[in-house]
Amino acid sequence: MADIGFAAARALLAKFELELLEVEAGAAIPGSYWGDAEAGVIGSRVYARADTPVHSLLHEACHLIVIPPARRALVHTDASDSQIEEDATCYLQIVLADHLPSVGRQRLMADMDAWGYSFRLGSARAWFEADAEDARAFLQARDLPVT
Repeated sequence: MADIGFAAARALLAKFELELLEVEAGAAIPGSYWGDAEAGVIGSRVYARADTPVHSLLHEACHLIVIPPARRALVHTDASDSQIEEDATCYLQIVLADHLPSVGRQRLMADMDAWGYSFRLGSARAWFEADAEDARAFLQARDLPVT
């Protein structure tokens, strides 16, 4: 996040009625599933520090975006409810990366692979381009972006 700043990410998340809160350097990130520098979620809030990877911020935010708004209030740390929601989350984070300056989907997919996301076809890009029909359909059914 230090590379891109918080302003653009905050504006992007606000379009989905989410609030991005910046956590002080060295402080624990509230609602972080993985700990360390990984983003956290509680309700409609996404928490991140300057050292939080962009892919982590987008992934946790997209978990909140793909679930029904009424369920958001119940979320604390673990937002995933099913494999299709997880897939839709991964797909949407790739799409939304194009809306952040100096990020874009190619960088985000490379970051996902480097972090250790696991896909049947071996990479985030291969999955996104050739094996994500179910995730795309899930997002389309909810009028969420797919391009």
